[in-house]
Amino acid sequence: MIVAGFGFSTAATAASLRDAFDAAVTDQRVSALATAEDKTGHPPLVALAQELGLPLRGVEAEALAAAETLTDSRRSTSERGTGSVAEAAALAAAGPDARLAAPRKISTDRLATCAVAIGGQT
Repeated sequence: MIVAGFGFSTAATAASLRDAFDAAVTDQRVSALATAEDKTGHPPLVALAQELGLPLRGVEAEALAAAETLTDSRRSTSERGTGSVAEAAALAAAGPDARLAAPRKISTDRLATCAVAIGGQT
């Protein structure tokens, strides 16, 4: 399973999310999107999931905090207990033994991040 995980500001637009997604996803065939559980209702993210025809998975705070990320953002650590919400969400949703394809990518407007994880079954 290949999952694109997102971290974003509440000000993130559909363009912000798409920009981060396009930067993170190269030749991978993504099978789901993921983010922090409390952010799954963000209308631009819901719209992106629908546009891409992909399920959107919410990841609980405990799972985000348990994931080992490549990025160590002070803000993310302070607010969410993980170095990168995008990386942690992708890893948690991709299943056991998941690995990141690369560190998160940041949208041009800096309102969204996206990371891709490749993993086992969920």
